[in-house]
Amino acid sequence: MRLKVILCILAILLAFESAADIYTWKDAQGRTHFGDRPPAQSAPKALDLQINTISRPEIQRLDINALSSRQQVVIYSTTWCGACRKAKSYFKQKSIPYKEYDVEKSAKGRRDYARLKGKGVPIILVGKQRMNGFSISGFESIYQSR
Repeated sequence: MRLKVILCILAILLAFESAADIYTWKDAQGRTHFGDRPPAQSAPKALDLQINTISRPEIQRLDINALSSRQQVVIYSTTWCGACRKAKSYFKQKSIPYKEYDVEKSAKGRRDYARLKGKGVPIILVGKQRMNGFSISGFESIYQSR
């Protein structure tokens, strides 16, 4: 019992240590550095980091006029996005017709992405359903309910 309490206390202390601040500073040559332990002679600035992760795809009804027809799947993507590649591969594997707009290369893609208030890719539209991110089960639930 005592060992469990000690291990819990150590785990808590280690968690606080791993949540240390990240600083930025410039060295004598003007190079910018980042780290959790700035040198004493520098004038470090603490960074306010916001981690952008997606824990699961979000499905929602569109609150604007639908940007796609009822029967068509539309994906707003980028070339570097792994979830976008996974979604497109799934569409091809299941012979699901889709329209793709690259939000970095296509004027329509950029415009629609802004109208959708996009914060990440992919954004997948099926009729009036919207999916942020991609999972097979989430997509199937909105695709089959169209």
